[in-house]
Amino acid sequence: MVLIVVGAEGSAEYGQQFRRWAGRWSDAAKLGGAEDALIGLDNVGSEADRERLKNRLAEAAGSEDPQRIQMAPLWLILIGHGTFDGKVARFNLRGPDVAAGELAEWLKPIVRPIAVINCASSSGPFVNELSAPNRVVVSATKSGHEYNFARFGDYLSSAISDPQADLDKDEQTSLLEAFLLASSRVSEFYSGNGRLMTEHALLDDNGDKLGTPADWFQGIRATKSAKSGVAVDGARAARWHLIRSDREEQLSAKHRERRDQLEQELADLRLRKTELPEEEYLGLIEPLLVELAKLYESSTPHAAK
Repeated sequence: MVLIVVGAEGSAEYGQQFRRWAGRWSDAAKLGGAEDALIGLDNVGSEADRERLKNRLAEAAGSEDPQRIQMAPLWLILIGHGTFDGKVARFNLRGPDVAAGELAEWLKPIVRPIAVINCASSSGPFVNELSAPNRVVVSATKSGHEYNFARFGDYLSSAISDPQADLDKDEQTSLLEAFLLASSRVSEFYSGNGRLMTEHALLDDNGDKLGTPADWFQGIRATKSAKSGVAVDGARAARWHLIRSDREEQLSAKHRERRDQLEQELADLRLRKTELPEEEYLGLIEPLLVELAKLYESSTPHAAK
């Protein structure tokens, strides 16, 4: 499910842009075979958008089948403007806005994996409020004080289906790869126009509520880590694909779940590489790589014959 929420446009110019971004997400959802739903682009009374979002999330929680949790992630895309009063960050809807803490409460009953992508200005505090296990949170800004119009949502909506974002050459674009390409294009926009950069996107997928900027990554791997020693962000987002490759589609839900577990174990092990003797490290990583290779081999069409 891809739930696309378009907030108050503020002016016709912004409204046109927001519609384009929403359209790209809707097209990507259809290409990926996912159900999509839109809030904020119809003629329903403006007071309804907040309740419609709340009710949609409640429906998502109530309809969950524990056996399908790994198969049915929820993508929540927030497109529009945001505000921050020094304490509370809000996403601007038609009618009453929604605060980051309120959205966090609405998401709590949902067990399935969730990606929350807030493309609005002043969206940084949403990372701290929404960060949780089994969840990816992306914000267009690093803090609530970056309040100017954010262009990140434009580039991300294009990158999610852009083959140029495919850094690991697996014929599909992950959420991490789209985040990195969009961040790069935001930087190019400001530098190309000789302007001070007023937005710095963050990605959080390890539940530490901190978020990681794009310049911490080399390729799809983070090359820096937080002082707390918590695992770096990116490993989960690298496995999220809205539009899957043919090879990915050949994997069953069971195989995909085991693949994700193996790749997470590999990512954790690589973080410990400098702490382990080389022989021990190789002894630990080899069986994981062998199982991963066998998993892909067993899922190919010729293996099933």
